Amino acid sequence: MNVLVLGSGGREHALAWKINESKLLTKLFVAPGNAGTASFATNLNVNVNDFDTIKKVVLENNISLVVVGPEDPLVNGICDFFLADNELKNVGIIGPQKDGAELEGSKEFSKKFMIKHNIPTAQYQSFTNDTLNNGLTFLETLSPPYVLKADGLAAGKGVVILDDLTEAKNELTEMLSNKKFGEASAKVVIEEFLSGIELSVFVLTDGNSYKILPAAKDYKRIGEGDTGLNTGGMGAISPVPFADENFLSKVEEQVVKPTIEGLKKENINYKGFIFIGLMNNNGNPFVIEYNVRMGDPETEVVIPRIESDLLDLFHGIATQTLHEKGIKINPQTATTVMLVSGGYPEAYEKGKAITGLENIEGSTIFHAGTTIKDNQVVTNGGRVIAVTSFGNSLEEALEKSFKNAEKIQFEKKYYRKDIGQDLLTHKN
Repeated sequence: MNVLVLGSGGREHALAWKINESKLLTKLFVAPGNAGTASFATNLNVNVNDFDTIKKVVLENNISLVVVGPEDPLVNGICDFFLADNELKNVGIIGPQKDGAELEGSKEFSKKFMIKHNIPTAQYQSFTNDTLNNGLTFLETLSPPYVLKADGLAAGKGVVILDDLTEAKNELTEMLSNKKFGEASAKVVIEEFLSGIELSVFVLTDGNSYKILPAAKDYKRIGEGDTGLNTGGMGAISPVPFADENFLSKVEEQVVKPTIEGLKKENINYKGFIFIGLMNNNGNPFVIEYNVRMGDPETEVVIPRIESDLLDLFHGIATQTLHEKGIKINPQTATTVMLVSGGYPEAYEKGKAITGLENIEGSTIFHAGTTIKDNQVVTNGGRVIAVTSFGNSLEEALEKSFKNAEKIQFEKKYYRKDIGQDLLTHKN
């Protein structure tokens, strides 16, 4: 079958790389793609939110399956667009419709969903500019740290955690009155802080049955020791040493099953990935957030660990036959280290020549923010390249990733050298 992957990041490179291994694949297209996907697929210069052009591409190239990488087109209703079009309605699409995408598109919607379906999560209240004073008063009832979340999509930057009450009040005012995150913070969710250690669990569902993919832990902050500004992700590891069989069994019973059942009860026909951001709070899972697609850079460690045919699993989702499919996972540890542009996540320059890619041994390179200019691979984003490695231990996998991270060069390259170090004490 001909397949189209939408997106241009490391997540999309990893998904396309895995799909490219499938015996079911005839031809693979990525829109817009990057320098990495260009090496084995046909890149198409199409914006992921330009639904009319995507339709044209699908029909011209006889695409039978579309894999939606990022959240934006899902929240904007790309699946609904396909279903409402007579020429597209029989094309398989991996991703939820607009009603299901609200799990990520609105923090308030997702919190209401969790409470309604008895899914463990932090207590919360939500506020608008009209109820700002109530929000300021509510902050006074909480113990620090204070968690403020922009209700809408804010490119992963809409969550603020502050220890000081005055700072939290100022931040709430900035978000609501001064629209710090634009329309995304027209409403703000304030919730109680959950202590513990974070991880993510990923689920594939066809709306009826589901498959649980490997768990992962990512590293959000720019600085070593988890300091500095939040980023889209500086690295990830899978499996997670502190997420043992007992904990993951609780996740399935207390979170995954009620989530799938809740979607059915709400008549939300959900087909695609559910990313569940969790806090391990004294051995008990609490949901921090849902995303309606794979995470990045978690995809770069989760997808390589899947030994089954990913396209076959996607076909099972599209045809609602996922229950007939098996899934096999590589038991080894996978680690990824993200190389980023100097200055990221604030101002950074693009167009820096990347060298050393041909010297990589024992790791897989996933391009996140690259393009080709004058036959040269150059930087084209804040997060540039993910270096993914397998090992029989966390140390072995990390050693390979760090060794190969040194071989890749571009001006002002930066990466965290402490990815996974906090977990070495958690080894089983």
